[in-house]
Amino acid sequence: MNAQRRRLRVAVLFGSRSVEHEVSIISAIQAMDALDPRRYEPLPIFITKEGRWMTGGDLRRIDSYKDLPGLLARCRPVYLRPEPFGSRLFMEESGPLGSRRTRATVVDVFFPMVHGTYGEDGTIQGLLELAGVPYVGAGVVGSAAGMDKILMKAAFQSQGLPIVNHVWFTRRRWQTARDEVLADVERALSYPLFVKPANLGSSIGITKATDRTTLIEAIEVAAHYDRRLLVEESFEGGIEVNCSVLGNDDPQASVCEQPIRWTEILSYEDKYLRGGKGKHAGSGEAGSGNGMASATRQIPAPISPDLTARVQQLAIDAFKAIDCAGVARIDFLVDPVSGRIAVNEINTLPGSLAFYLWEPSGLSFPAMLDRLIELALERHRERQQTTYSFDSALLAKFSRGKA
Repeated sequence: MNAQRRRLRVAVLFGSRSVEHEVSIISAIQAMDALDPRRYEPLPIFITKEGRWMTGGDLRRIDSYKDLPGLLARCRPVYLRPEPFGSRLFMEESGPLGSRRTRATVVDVFFPMVHGTYGEDGTIQGLLELAGVPYVGAGVVGSAAGMDKILMKAAFQSQGLPIVNHVWFTRRRWQTARDEVLADVERALSYPLFVKPANLGSSIGITKATDRTTLIEAIEVAAHYDRRLLVEESFEGGIEVNCSVLGNDDPQASVCEQPIRWTEILSYEDKYLRGGKGKHAGSGEAGSGNGMASATRQIPAPISPDLTARVQQLAIDAFKAIDCAGVARIDFLVDPVSGRIAVNEINTLPGSLAFYLWEPSGLSFPAMLDRLIELALERHRERQQTTYSFDSALLAKFSRGKA
């Protein structure tokens, strides 16, 4: 009889210094609950709003967070060294007579579930790269480009993907040359406009402007959330259509959806707070660690088969344009009448798992998590084929020259 296969230890990272801190907690807990307990051993790693890493069994219970100080008192500090120590996390434990000792635990794969800043933006991926560990989702470049709307649009544009007209500027320039900025925007773009922070998710800080007065107000709002600001033309007469992409170098596209807006902008409240309670929070995204918990959606999207195929191919092209990996949701603006399409943005993991777009294809949420872990291990093996350093006689030669 074959020995029972060891379960993979999956370290799920969530929380952190982000305006989407609470959403991240919900996403992570529901992802851990969906992992097959016969195959995986979830290890919750909660990152506090101050940036401390903690672990403990109670972190998997959402009601524990009602008393955060009490919860953290029952947890242990944990940290990951930025050195390739063989996928080991280090935990602090109590020793004899009040002393502290450190214990190492091996982790098979890391699963970042930190929404927004310090999670989707490539920073935590950089730490994982330095540590030389397998991890789920896009790498440093894909995460950073997927988070930064300005870099994202530049990458899309360089690959010939259709995007809306836009301009960007820094907060400092807005503060020191307001009239010039307004003139530049109105010269390049036509109202109505959307103003957005370059690096932020969940529609926070995004406002629609219909004239100069509302444009100024919108820029002031966005400037609270980032030092680089984006202004883009509204895609009038269109609908939003989203498509997910899953894979590494040979990704596949899902069915398409049309999210139904409650307001002009699909707001934070639309994504996370509206709707009823049900499986995965109304079969939506935040309820399953994916981004839009209670938003109403139409699947498949009410567009023609030809438009659907074009959206799916553009989704794959956008995924590849930023060197994405794992899973992402790509959001489009589509005019069903004229057939005009614009790629709006890409939401990399953990901003979107979009499991509900894969369920119609027979891929359940647990099965999707299986696939994401497989992709993470596959990409890690691929990285190991790359030469990062080699022995050189340069230092010895330089030393001899100085002798």
